[in-house]
Amino acid sequence: MGASSPESGFFPTPLRCPLREYNGKNLKPGTVLAMLRIPVHALRGLLVAIIVFAGHGITRAGDLKVGAATADITPPPGMPMWGYAARHDAPAVGVRDRLQARCVVLDDGSTKFAIVSLDLGRPPTRNSMARIRERLAPLSLNHIWLVASHTHHGPVLELDDLPDPQNPYNRILENTLVDLIKKCTQNLMPARLGVAARETGLNRNRHSKRPDTPVDKTLTVVRVESTTGKPVATLVNFAAHPTMLDSKLLEYSADWPGEMARRIEQQTSAPCLFLQGCSGDLTANPPRKGTPADFGESLADETLALWKTVTWEPSIGPLRAARAEMQFRCALDIGNPLVRLALGRAFFPKLVDHYEAEYRTGVRPELSAGLLSDRIGIVGFSGEMFSGHALSLRRRARMDHLIICGLCNDYQQYFPTIEAMSEGGYGSTLPVAVSEPGAGEKLTDRALIELYRLRGKLP
Repeated sequence: MGASSPESGFFPTPLRCPLREYNGKNLKPGTVLAMLRIPVHALRGLLVAIIVFAGHGITRAGDLKVGAATADITPPPGMPMWGYAARHDAPAVGVRDRLQARCVVLDDGSTKFAIVSLDLGRPPTRNSMARIRERLAPLSLNHIWLVASHTHHGPVLELDDLPDPQNPYNRILENTLVDLIKKCTQNLMPARLGVAARETGLNRNRHSKRPDTPVDKTLTVVRVESTTGKPVATLVNFAAHPTMLDSKLLEYSADWPGEMARRIEQQTSAPCLFLQGCSGDLTANPPRKGTPADFGESLADETLALWKTVTWEPSIGPLRAARAEMQFRCALDIGNPLVRLALGRAFFPKLVDHYEAEYRTGVRPELSAGLLSDRIGIVGFSGEMFSGHALSLRRRARMDHLIICGLCNDYQQYFPTIEAMSEGGYGSTLPVAVSEPGAGEKLTDRALIELYRLRGKLP
């Protein structure tokens, strides 16, 4: 698009600027517009054009390219196990099943998104996220969603010196993820994308005893394939804790999300990314045996049935995203010696050192919001959001499809709803819910604002 001229039709009349001849008194917007002889509707169109082109470049919607790949992220034995306080710092002694990172990169010609699923209990730490973003910046790829499945049989990521201070697992993980995302950007191909969603009975609220307890039952499936019809990736967004394996098992495992992904990959021959939802108060509700394999198979079957019914998007993009870091008062004084002693017994002292440093200036979660199109949004929160937050956001966002991810880009523990905090119980109280009351609602409101801003519906 070239520069507009008075004859091009962008401006309805020739421009002139008599303002320098005006005495400056009683200058009103309407007077200015009249003097410039630009109708209001034309000025509004000009502003919209400036904002869109300045923010996103000149991209034709629908020119989508996608790359996908998988990498093994299984740590060596000896790492402390993440997820159950009863283990303290018990190390992993083996591998039940390998842990995987699965990545999809979306590119509309001017903006790139990287969405990565991780068979881990939590995403990389704040410092790791900063290093990953810095290394991806030369690729013009700073919109990323690193989403942990929340398996309770992964390694602790809060400590930077394990298992070898000279070659810690966290640095290995960072290198692997950067290489994986780069690989996806090198294998981009023209693609199309379809979405389908339905409610299931495969999860339940593990926290509330009320008859009107909230449950986000939404199963959202995104199918990505090349323009020639070859499957590229499947994205599955669902909310339920992966805690079907015994806490006494000291072996790495992806739990039921790993079983689900493997079954779908066998059927589609493409990576399957599990994107954990707002599962702070939700757990699996298996229809058959309560084993990871059986539940993973049940969710895979529902996913594959939806996969066949997707509605293809006529166009994708321009891709748009926003990221915000928020700060809340920490309700726990981890610097207090008595508090440290109690936490050290519940977890282990080195982990408490990390929490004290992390929350010294407050709890600092971030949210990442993006649009694949005006119909499809994606939001990531860096903590365990309760299902009430997801239900509220889905209702208020007014979008056809909204992928909502918890445990995304760092981890700031639980964010219960105000109602859940009033009930008490695990996940809604100290020491795992450390933010001030209402923090989850404020995060949800901010995500809602960003979604509307990205659609041009808020200034």
